[in-house]
Amino acid sequence: MSDRVGPRRAAVVGSGFGGLAAAIRLQARGVDTVLFEARDKPGGRAYVYEQDGFTFDAGPTVITAPTCLYELFDIAGRRMDDYVELLPVKPFYRLLWEDGDAFDYDNDAEALIRQIRERNPADVEGYERFLDYSKRVFEVGYEGLADQPFLRFRDMLRVAPSLARFRADRPVYKTVSKFIKDPKLREAFSFHALLVGGNPFETSSIYTLIHYLERRWGVFFPKGGTGALVRGLVRLFEDIGGELRLETPVRRIDVDTSKGDAVHRVTTDRLTAEPFDLVVSNADVHHTYAHLYGGEKGGRKMQKKLERMDWSMSLFVLYFGTDRTYEDVAHHTVLFGPRYKGLLRDVFHGSELPDDFSLYLHAPTRTDPSLAPPGHEGFYVLSPVPHLGRADLDWDTIAPQYAEKLLASLEKTLPDLRKHVVTKRWFTPFDFRDELAAYQGSAFSVAPKLTQSAWFRPHNKADRIPGLYIVGAGTHPGAGVPGVVNTAKATVRVIAKDFDLPEGAIAAQTVDARIAEEIPA
Repeated sequence: MSDRVGPRRAAVVGSGFGGLAAAIRLQARGVDTVLFEARDKPGGRAYVYEQDGFTFDAGPTVITAPTCLYELFDIAGRRMDDYVELLPVKPFYRLLWEDGDAFDYDNDAEALIRQIRERNPADVEGYERFLDYSKRVFEVGYEGLADQPFLRFRDMLRVAPSLARFRADRPVYKTVSKFIKDPKLREAFSFHALLVGGNPFETSSIYTLIHYLERRWGVFFPKGGTGALVRGLVRLFEDIGGELRLETPVRRIDVDTSKGDAVHRVTTDRLTAEPFDLVVSNADVHHTYAHLYGGEKGGRKMQKKLERMDWSMSLFVLYFGTDRTYEDVAHHTVLFGPRYKGLLRDVFHGSELPDDFSLYLHAPTRTDPSLAPPGHEGFYVLSPVPHLGRADLDWDTIAPQYAEKLLASLEKTLPDLRKHVVTKRWFTPFDFRDELAAYQGSAFSVAPKLTQSAWFRPHNKADRIPGLYIVGAGTHPGAGVPGVVNTAKATVRVIAKDFDLPEGAIAAQTVDARIAEEIPA
């Protein structure tokens, strides 16, 4: 874009996993990078609450595909193990149904097959075919495409044959049902779409790759919580020369092209019109175009396009601590309610709060007891709920009663729970909207439907605003920790080409056998 030689200046807005990964990649390539964070702590959705001696991770708690994290340290010439420790989680998930039925979903192939055989012997062969299908989708969809930007329609045409071969038009649940007949096993192998904000009955079968991804590398939890991983990434960024500015919300960005190359003038409460050569936004993609760049014609046009798209559901998240431990609970538990398809229809398309729910229960102290006082247990439980654009609900009024309803339901799994809760707090769709500037309170940004994936998803590089790039759940490849970390890889790949950035001493390295050997077994 310019003949100028030497380090350039980049602003990264938002310190979620996507923003941190982009900032590290840019700084490792010699770009003078400033990371802006509106809140008092880094992490975005991976915020941390400390309350009454408990440490509560606010957001992502399922860490998969650790190679994408190890790579961030590798390109910066550091070892991840010197910054953060990943602890294996076993089982990956415990799945519980209303009738008391249970299924431990794990990487222990023999145990998994034994549980499947006990339910329906015919499904053993079907599961093995499903695993092979998931592996082949993983090789194309994750290894081949997750870190590749889709900026032109011909990029989509290039992968169309693969998408057709794997019937990407078929939703996850229908694809699983091709291989597996037992109703509960169909739920067990299709719920993963919810982890990235998708409805299993609508989300593309490409997302079945998550099953093989977990089987290949495992499921992990950082020692000290997800917040410890965020702190490790921040320390890495600062160790290689990056600058983090906390409590510095970006209010507006103006683009000046009067002298040729675009100059992005960033205004915060502290400084007005600070110049940068490029901006990478990890803020909500709608907020980026409608507010940060709302003064630009390209921003307003993109805002209107985004408001016509389908957005993911929201969440009600209840954090609570108890004055006793629950030895029999798993680190990750999925509690299926009395309905599956009907509940998901109400969550994704309904205008009211459903009376029933399916829940995800996170018990991090099962893996790391240091996150609660001795003899205590820390949890969060999340319930998928409609976003604010579908259900105009007064969450300030609803939240206390809804929290009590969830605690009462959890007593089937955690006996006498309400007698032992000593601290609690919650995060509602209002908080997603107000704390995280999430459009309509959506928890996972633009919904991961086939018609909103790859080229059809908001692009990693802005189409109408030169020098603006996007990372995070709202761009390709999408939500989930591996997803948003790979958005940074795809986006910085584009920036490097646009600005002719040097590789640096080791920035060209990719995950190799050495990194694979470092991942905990």
